[in-house]
Amino acid sequence: MGKISKKRAEALKKIEADKLYSLEEAMALVKEVNTANFDASVDLHIRLGVDPRKADQNLRGTITLPHGTGKDKKVLALCTPDKEEEAKAAGADFVGLDEYLAKMQDGWLEMDVIVAMANVMPKLGRLGRVLGPRGLMPNPKSGTVVTAGQSIGDAISAIKKGKTSFRVDKFGIVHTPVGRVSFTAEKLIDNAKEVLSTLSKMKPSSAKGTYVKSITTASTQSVGVPITTKAVKV
Repeated sequence: MGKISKKRAEALKKIEADKLYSLEEAMALVKEVNTANFDASVDLHIRLGVDPRKADQNLRGTITLPHGTGKDKKVLALCTPDKEEEAKAAGADFVGLDEYLAKMQDGWLEMDVIVAMANVMPKLGRLGRVLGPRGLMPNPKSGTVVTAGQSIGDAISAIKKGKTSFRVDKFGIVHTPVGRVSFTAEKLIDNAKEVLSTLSKMKPSSAKGTYVKSITTASTQSVGVPITTKAVKV
């Protein structure tokens, strides 16, 4: 086991052993115990009583955080020429189709989110093994596939304003950002409440036993702060 740094040791002293903090206490404390020397992301890690192997319990979706994530996500819009201006006006960082498909095939992945029109999705099939493991493949459930009658500009604008996607991992845990260390505790609380409320509403009817098993918040490279599950109303 590696030696604990002085900063980390000091941070650990501020967290009481076996205590589960209220959401308000935790969001104030996560800022205090941050050890990164940059504006770190503050994340929630929620362990759910679900079995991701079952289709109806493999939860995924989107959340629009009231105060955004604090990160300007780079968006690639894959669309036909007639939609390019709309995508650019909405704030897409990269707009096009075949040239970007070729670039991704060669290893270029300088985007955080890909928004694609439904009619171009067949062209992305060959990139499944590249985009899938990185969580970049557009999906209707995450609002990144724009179908007929929908606006690609609206989809891009929502992402730029703080819409973020999540998916339960194979261990039944949802990892999602709720802001940055530079955010006020109040903004982190508001964002966290939106996440927890969304997950509460998504409880599968087939999930038995305790739905929310544990909640932890932590900033990048820093120690975690455990939160009482009473913060969630199921």
